[in-house]
Amino acid sequence: MAEITVFDGPRNLNLIHKGQMELRRLFGAPLGIKAGVLKSVDGVVARPNASFDGFRRIYGVPFLLDVERLHFMRHGKRLRLRVDQPPDIFHVTRAAPLHIPGAANIYTIHDIIPLRLPSATADDKKYYLGMLREIVRTADHIVTVSEFSRQDIIQLTGISPDRITNTYQPVILPKDATEQPDAAISDMLAAKYGLDFKDYFLFVGAIEPKKNIARLVDAYAASGVQRPLIIAGGLGWMYEKDLEKIADERFLSYSVAGKHIVPQRRVRRLSYVPYSDLVSVMRGARALLFPSLYEGFGLPVLEAMTVGTPTMSSNVTSLPEIVGDAGCLVDPFDVDAMAQAIRRLDADTDYREDLTARGLKRASDFSLEKYGRRLRSVYNKVAW
Repeated sequence: MAEITVFDGPRNLNLIHKGQMELRRLFGAPLGIKAGVLKSVDGVVARPNASFDGFRRIYGVPFLLDVERLHFMRHGKRLRLRVDQPPDIFHVTRAAPLHIPGAANIYTIHDIIPLRLPSATADDKKYYLGMLREIVRTADHIVTVSEFSRQDIIQLTGISPDRITNTYQPVILPKDATEQPDAAISDMLAAKYGLDFKDYFLFVGAIEPKKNIARLVDAYAASGVQRPLIIAGGLGWMYEKDLEKIADERFLSYSVAGKHIVPQRRVRRLSYVPYSDLVSVMRGARALLFPSLYEGFGLPVLEAMTVGTPTMSSNVTSLPEIVGDAGCLVDPFDVDAMAQAIRRLDADTDYREDLTARGLKRASDFSLEKYGRRLRSVYNKVAW
């Protein structure tokens, strides 16, 4: 039943669970919390989560996110995880107040956006700052994903530079999306999304303030280009202004198809795109437009370069470091500059081809192999 429970759909907490959470709020978990081994039930769960493949043992803790938060808010210390066989290394790949005694405890902090851009997030800033300081104080090592984020974290927390390492991030794309011929991608885009190959601009990301979508839409309108702008991403938070921009009547037109008048939009939102499809949508774009206000890394830009799609990106935070000379960098607050960049990406074939070649070369610096070597170096330094 343990495996079945892990893959169960979301449910509301019952009275027992709510009572347990209230006790955690009052007392935390001073003795720590036991992590149980997830036992496989062969033949019961069809197609279990592929992200579990390759692991010899999977542990689970009920309501871990709630318990770790309530424990830290009560005691100001990391929640102790108890496991039967403590590992040599416990690498928490997010900022979380957890630790395993006896292991080398390593934490990945991707960025400190809740503190650097507080108006753009819905996080509890007091909790986040206290938790971050505790992690930095007690960790055996901190990992981050760009030199920009590394310096940002050093400046905010005062952590010794030799206790924090930038490993960057790799990009791993599904082969069935990267190896298909252009003709197959073109057919899929037309049939499934009504898109023409290399005939649309693309933004990828959650609808949230730091993504700068409202200014992007204004810049697109000011550019005068006729190829559509596709916004691919789910709802994040504080998205009402962006949705209003996307739905602007300026981008609605009509065409005649037989006896019918068909509405068409120059700015469209795809609320959900499976990841394998998303890579194909990215391959089919004329250019990726990603004028984010703040990124610890900026994975969509790297993904676009990896599949040969030209990029327009911000000239702030980590993005110039990731893009290098392989993309068009603009001031994300300058709508006119963005509009000019969109016009050039629309009209200049030689420019797009140059960015494609540069992007493919730049993306090779973020391969899985190079990331593995950087991460192994951290593990060797900390644990052995």
